[in-house]
Amino acid sequence: MSVFTRSRKSTVLGGLALIGASALVLAGCAGGGTGGDEPSESAAPGEELSLKIGTALPQTGNLAFLGPPEEAGVAYAQSLIQEYADTTGLSVDVVWGDSGDLDNKAYETEVPRILAEDPSAIIGAASSGVSLQFIDQVIGEGKILFSPANTSDQFTTYDDNGLYFRTAPSDVLQGEVHGNFVAEEGHQTLGLIVLNDAYGTGLAKYITEAFEGAGGEVVAAPTYNQGDTSFDAQISEVLAADPDAISVISFDEAKTILPALIDRGFDPNNLYLVDGNMASYKDDFPAGLLEGAKGTYPGPTPAQVQDFIDGLDGFVEESGDEALKDYTYAPESFDALTLLALASLAAQSTDPADIADKLIEVSGGSGDGKKCESFAECADIILAGDVADYDGVSSPVTFDEVGDPTEGFINIYQYGADNTYTPYEG
Repeated sequence: MSVFTRSRKSTVLGGLALIGASALVLAGCAGGGTGGDEPSESAAPGEELSLKIGTALPQTGNLAFLGPPEEAGVAYAQSLIQEYADTTGLSVDVVWGDSGDLDNKAYETEVPRILAEDPSAIIGAASSGVSLQFIDQVIGEGKILFSPANTSDQFTTYDDNGLYFRTAPSDVLQGEVHGNFVAEEGHQTLGLIVLNDAYGTGLAKYITEAFEGAGGEVVAAPTYNQGDTSFDAQISEVLAADPDAISVISFDEAKTILPALIDRGFDPNNLYLVDGNMASYKDDFPAGLLEGAKGTYPGPTPAQVQDFIDGLDGFVEESGDEALKDYTYAPESFDALTLLALASLAAQSTDPADIADKLIEVSGGSGDGKKCESFAECADIILAGDVADYDGVSSPVTFDEVGDPTEGFINIYQYGADNTYTPYEG
């Protein structure tokens, strides 16, 4: 079950009326130009452009499970762009890096290393809280920061000099869908266990607003900090409030929190997860532990992007890499590199400011482009002297003036006896 959105205006919709229908997203507006004062590196269409892109995605830390699908999405996009390099003159070199998390702080050494390679853009991080640690460093160097997974509303109004973009929709939407869905399931009271960072507290805010707007009450919402290993106090506080349902807003800490809640008698049918912890727990939990639990995360279902998944699986196998266990944010990562490459081609430049100037256009944000659904198709339109409007794998994307996507999906999933999830059927 999914929600599709293509608006940035505020609305309050209750329960199932939101699910499966158009949803209106709340997001602020902020002005911004583009960064960089250096002359562009320009070329005529079809002549050589060498685009260097860095990645700061989670190879380690509490979101490391997102690293493989995100990096595979980038690598797959790179391979398709390279296949067309003789025609476009555009080649892409990727400098791979680890974002880590707020505990191990891998970004403190990795981001400077990547910036030293002089990329036009860095794709990352997955965690909003991690991106906030180095966004100023990246845009201060006049480079683009482009996340496939940041969902915090802080980025909508961030002073980024027009150099920040993302392909994942804001937590405003996920919170609205999640809170309304929990209410529609018939729950009157809700407990939250919340990661105390920009992602966790922001998502908790919008879940609370939606759930209480639908007539429910959030009765407890204890937080924990990155790096914590014991959650007994938070679990006890939530269970003492005797909520009908509990939503856990976490990353990898869910591997400890979820079994502890169930061991203390909480029914998994009344447990709700979010994109930060929606993962396969087949190898982590006893069979049947999570059966009946549900969750939300941005992005299309596997069925909605089966052709992409088949192609990605084939690419991963051909590359000799380990098969992917899930595909969370792989489409968004694929779209991030594809859009950066198309913007570079349209600008005939690898200068970050020039690319940033074209990202809204090639996403369809200017409203006057020809629709296309692959790099090759869009590149042909650009090389013919026309404007391309790329409709991505993750969504049509369509950036607004602050680099937020105005179109996207929030899907709802349910866990089965094998502790993996499939689309919720209602």
